[in-house]
Amino acid sequence: MGLFQKFKEGLRRTQEKVSREIKRIFTGSPKLTLESIEELEEALLGGDFGMALTTQIIAAVRREYEGQGRNGQSVLEIAQRELVSCFPAEGGQGLREFSSNGPVVVSMVGVNGVGKTTTAAKLAWKMSLEGHSTMLAACDTFRAAAIEQLKLWGNRLNVPVIAGNYGADPAAVAHDAIGSAIANDIHYLFIDTAGRLHTKSNLMQELQKVHRVMDRKLEGAPHETLLVLDASTGMNALTQAREFHKAVPLTGLVVTKLDGTSRGGMVTAIQKELGLPVKFIGLGEQPDDLQPFDVQQYAEAIFGA
Repeated sequence: MGLFQKFKEGLRRTQEKVSREIKRIFTGSPKLTLESIEELEEALLGGDFGMALTTQIIAAVRREYEGQGRNGQSVLEIAQRELVSCFPAEGGQGLREFSSNGPVVVSMVGVNGVGKTTTAAKLAWKMSLEGHSTMLAACDTFRAAAIEQLKLWGNRLNVPVIAGNYGADPAAVAHDAIGSAIANDIHYLFIDTAGRLHTKSNLMQELQKVHRVMDRKLEGAPHETLLVLDASTGMNALTQAREFHKAVPLTGLVVTKLDGTSRGGMVTAIQKELGLPVKFIGLGEQPDDLQPFDVQQYAEAIFGA
């Protein structure tokens, strides 16, 4: 299956909910009406595109209809164009490039249950396919199965895993993992941190401590801090992104479970408010279902014919 087909299949539920509704609203309508504008707004907000982009699309539709009528671009074409305009032309750009100065340390953060452990393993596998040496660190020492889960992924993908005992200090595990990565000339080290509610200040402070210890062990670490978000949480993901970004400056987002939700517009809502690059999206359970984010393919998968 090609990359665009993965996007299209993964975003099918969002496409069915939003695009089909827009087609229903505007099919056979010779002009823009207050009723059709209200229905368009409801359809876009229902897909969790957020008020800012929804307002932008509606304004663009009004301009097009006033200037060209139905002879201009279709509403779906306008929505696709406006969505793309919210993202930087260079896209998510993937992970920071490895240099000879030491491993690129990538900290995976987020709330419970969003798929951080699985995502860390998939990213390690993806970078190993590109010829890089990779390592995983089990710094979620609180969830009983987290260490075992990461070790299972490591065995499956042939990626070494650094782990301590259950209940160990996660900062100490991160410290040891960086030391091991340096000693073994590892290119990319992925740190799987414990899930934590963004509303719990003590847990966010602990995450800050883990990052401080990393920086003391290797200057500048973590070089990437990726917030993993579950697409099915919709606009609640925006609140999570705001709070994590305050606690530990984020370098990008990974949005998982886009294939299981009709609320795929939340990717754009977060980008539009916080300007954080969406680096990868999860479109299924297999390792190769984690794909680099491509805004053109994302927009076409949702608003294309």
